[in-house]
Amino acid sequence: MEKEQRTVRPKTTTNDGGGVDTKTSQNKASRQSLRSSNSGSSIVSRPGERDRRPSHSGDSMAPKPKNNPKPSPSPSRPPPPIEDLFASLNKHIQRSEYKQAVKVANQVLGIAPGDEDAIRCKVVALIKSDSIEDALTTIQSAKNLPIDFSFFKAYCLYRQNKLDEALDSIKSKERSTPTMLLESQILYRQGKVDACADIYQKLQKSNMESLEVNAIASLVVAGRASEVQGILDAFRVKATSSFELAYNTACSLIDREKHLDAEQLLLSARRIGQETLLEENLDADEVEIELSPIAVQLAYVQQIFGRRQEAIEAYTGIITRNLSDESSLAVAVNNLVALKGPKEVSDGLRKIDRLKDKDAQNFQLSHTVELKLLRKQREAIYTNRVLLLLHANKMDQAREIVACLPDMFPNSVTPILLQAAVLVRENKAGKAEEILGQFAEKFPDKSKTVLLARAQVAAAAGHPLVAAESLSKIPDIQQQEAARLYEELVKSHGSVEAMAGLITTVARVDIGKAEAYEKKLKPLPGLKGINVESLEKTSGAKQDESSLRRGLAEAHEESKSKEKTKKKRKRKPRYPKGFDPAHPGPPPDPERWLPKRERSSYRPKRKDKRAAQVRGSQGAVAREKHDAGASGANSSAPSSTLNQASSSKGASQNSAAEKPKPSKSSRKKSRN
Repeated sequence: MEKEQRTVRPKTTTNDGGGVDTKTSQNKASRQSLRSSNSGSSIVSRPGERDRRPSHSGDSMAPKPKNNPKPSPSPSRPPPPIEDLFASLNKHIQRSEYKQAVKVANQVLGIAPGDEDAIRCKVVALIKSDSIEDALTTIQSAKNLPIDFSFFKAYCLYRQNKLDEALDSIKSKERSTPTMLLESQILYRQGKVDACADIYQKLQKSNMESLEVNAIASLVVAGRASEVQGILDAFRVKATSSFELAYNTACSLIDREKHLDAEQLLLSARRIGQETLLEENLDADEVEIELSPIAVQLAYVQQIFGRRQEAIEAYTGIITRNLSDESSLAVAVNNLVALKGPKEVSDGLRKIDRLKDKDAQNFQLSHTVELKLLRKQREAIYTNRVLLLLHANKMDQAREIVACLPDMFPNSVTPILLQAAVLVRENKAGKAEEILGQFAEKFPDKSKTVLLARAQVAAAAGHPLVAAESLSKIPDIQQQEAARLYEELVKSHGSVEAMAGLITTVARVDIGKAEAYEKKLKPLPGLKGINVESLEKTSGAKQDESSLRRGLAEAHEESKSKEKTKKKRKRKPRYPKGFDPAHPGPPPDPERWLPKRERSSYRPKRKDKRAAQVRGSQGAVAREKHDAGASGANSSAPSSTLNQASSSKGASQNSAAEKPKPSKSSRKKSRN
């Protein structure tokens, strides 16, 4: 389920030696058609941003040596010296053994409660081990201590996707480089990419490692891909200096529709990434997971180039192997569903179900996917699922999702468009036109897309006046486009109102064409023989209101009758099984439906007249004729010769004819 773009970015190591976190970028929201034939949205991989984990904020994470420990010895077993505990704590931190570091920090706090270094090490170690909730609990328990944990608290809230609380927590901090980086990441996830890009521009003079990766990611997401080359020149780096930078730069080329250059740079990014990650002793599966965003982006480029089968195979391979991060998997699933369209609805719904929260009763993206994807990316996935449900005629599920979308995406027009799509599928076009019109009046700054959708729904439903009204409310719509739409309305419905709108619109760009259309209008009764020029010069000419009203009524009734007539749906002819229309053979008999006696080729069977003359038992006819001949001879002598001749003729015929088998009745008579 449209023309849409969306992306993920590769996981990268941070400058503090900590873990990694995957970010995603924004997608270009697709224009959703209200007709259920629309298949949905394709998503494109987008640039990623390095996650700056708070391993330090002015202080080193490694603990300071303790010269004056405060032991509280146990009566049964003396605790180890605090110097040894801090040495062990430092060793675990250097080895990235954060769970062991937490245990040692707890031992230190058991001996010296309230030790600032031990608490700070514990908080950072919990964050490094992804125990965000435990880190917040530790920060809350230390609120009475003279330690400023606002930066760490803001980062934990950011990891929990509590972005507003995270910004409030960081406002009290001094505008240092780590604070500005964390603020940029929060703004990035909130979708405030312009503010995020401005922060990175302010940090250009800082000497932070790989800052250009985040700067380019923020520019691409903000729709400022044309500024990427300037950032590369400002940082004095090449796009191929790292696979992350090459990937993000390729995303900017895709935004600028330089797809061939983007494909070449993505191939270079994959090669550089394989070499870099293999040098870090990662196994093959880990390398594939790290480079999965590049694979998804390459599949999208193939999709753009029209290599549909190659793109489908690439998306399917990523989904089947399941060797990708959550955001890359979500992008691959969405793009594959959009690429296949409504032909495989059930399979598309099953694939999108892989992204849902298993504990939720209704469809809801999992918590991990919610965190990894930006708002517009999540919106595209929900949109595609609704469109698939409409194709599958699962109206109840579609209505459930549509009802939740306004709260999930309050500043988007997509929820109202999907709501109208559901109503149209339910044959409630009038209600769809009503809610779209109300939304356009309430939010005039977002009305253009909604009014175009309303015009589309009205035109398909046979409401040309509503369609014309919707188009007339769009101030910056092009006159040629409006004229084209009016022409379609005139051809499909032939209404007078649509013709009048067409003439008015075309008159602004082509007077001759408008006059040609004007001649097609039927003259109104009562207006013949009127001199329009002299009428305009009069102070106030009275018109024949009754005839004018009658003419308008007749024209209106005629237009309504034409609107009601629907075009007959042309269906493909159905052929018998095994029939080849290309080689039909001889034509069938046109008289095959007539009774046989009524066909021109019918010839009745010839009857045997001699058989019809046989009556009674064998020999009965000869005796009767013989008796008749004898009596005739007695009565009339002149005719005796004729009777004898006829008798002899009849006798010869009987002898020559086949003797019939006597019936039962004849046998009974002969016995009597």
